[in-house]
Amino acid sequence: MGTFVVTGSASGMGAAGAERLRAAGHEVIGVDLRSAEVSADLGTDEGRRHAVAEALALSGGTLDGVAAVAGVGPSVPDAAAVASVNYFGAVALLDGLRPALERHGAGRAVVITSNSATTVPAVDETLAELLIAGDEDAARARAAAAQRSPAAAVPGSPSLSAYATSKFALARWVRHTAVTPEWARRGILLNAIAPGAVLTPLMTGATGAAEDFDPDAFPTPMPLGTFGRPADIAFWIEQFLRPEARFTTGAVLCVDGGTDAAMRPDAQPTAMNPIGLRPRRAPSAAR
Repeated sequence: MGTFVVTGSASGMGAAGAERLRAAGHEVIGVDLRSAEVSADLGTDEGRRHAVAEALALSGGTLDGVAAVAGVGPSVPDAAAVASVNYFGAVALLDGLRPALERHGAGRAVVITSNSATTVPAVDETLAELLIAGDEDAARARAAAAQRSPAAAVPGSPSLSAYATSKFALARWVRHTAVTPEWARRGILLNAIAPGAVLTPLMTGATGAAEDFDPDAFPTPMPLGTFGRPADIAFWIEQFLRPEARFTTGAVLCVDGGTDAAMRPDAQPTAMNPIGLRPRRAPSAAR
């Protein structure tokens, strides 16, 4: 059996992921603000260093996998904190634990992003660039300034732009990082899951939706006519962390009931070189 670190393990998708791994017989080192093996605030540099040091100590310096699930939602009133927790919290933890994954010889890491990165028209390109560049002070200032703009005011979701942008930047970080020699050639796989509308405290805090909220009244399309549950994401967390997942890295998997596909059916795949491709025609009746 293996040893795994799961952030955000005290509630929602993190709790479901930790429970699933434990049920399979693995040791789980949970990281959260409270009610976890490691209590740490991933929104601060000190908290991140503490989380990494404690996880390394508890694991003996070798890890089978890491699930970076912790995050805060758009209902949080401090957009700067959203940027710090969602992006820098995940990146710093994974960077800090990468050597422990390398020592395993076949480490696995999975990150929770969000389909908000592609289905919410609120991504701030300047903020995304600052996040990816690793400039936390400038990113926090940008997130806070953008939040004060009247155009950014969204009832119930004061930090929507920072949320969507932090998840967008995190997915980009996964794509860029997974194929670097420090990860790929050291046998460490790095992938992301982009959940949609999953009934967690994060979602209900942002939408005010009760568990019996009508999916057909949700702001984005819900093709399956139902919301996701934390267990639906936990399933994929475990799959990406399994030893058999040996040929998948740099992937961003939408687990959103079809929302992204409904809103952007032609977004994927995108041809690298479209020269020579014929324009798509509408289906014609059989002759």
